[in-house]
Amino acid sequence: QVQLVESGGGLVQPGGSLRLSCAASGNIFSINAMGWYRQAPGKQRELVARIWNGGIANYAYFVEGRFAISRDNAKNTVYLQMNSLKPDDTAVYYCNGAPPLSKWGQGTQVTVSS
Repeated sequence: QVQLVESGGGLVQPGGSLRLSCAASGNIFSINAMGWYRQAPGKQRELVARIWNGGIANYAYFVEGRFAISRDNAKNTVYLQMNSLKPDDTAVYYCNGAPPLSKWGQGTQVTVSS
């Protein structure tokens, strides 16, 4: 089973940007769709963005136009560029297959606050 390690989170002011990375221990090329998810305190985990092997991506309505997902199969890494961050984006961010195929990693905390 592929192991996933997320990184790149932190504290950022509203309107700021962060770039998250997800490094996989195994080959993600065989995973057709990879996704970024998030879970805010007291809320269920939700899918934020998904990207297929051909490069086609789709986004949740609440991040459309602000976030961009990408994947580098040669590096077994998935990225999430987050721009124009809002306080509502505060959450722990995770990556996994879409639908989830692996054990969840520890995630990376993103806090948007002034």
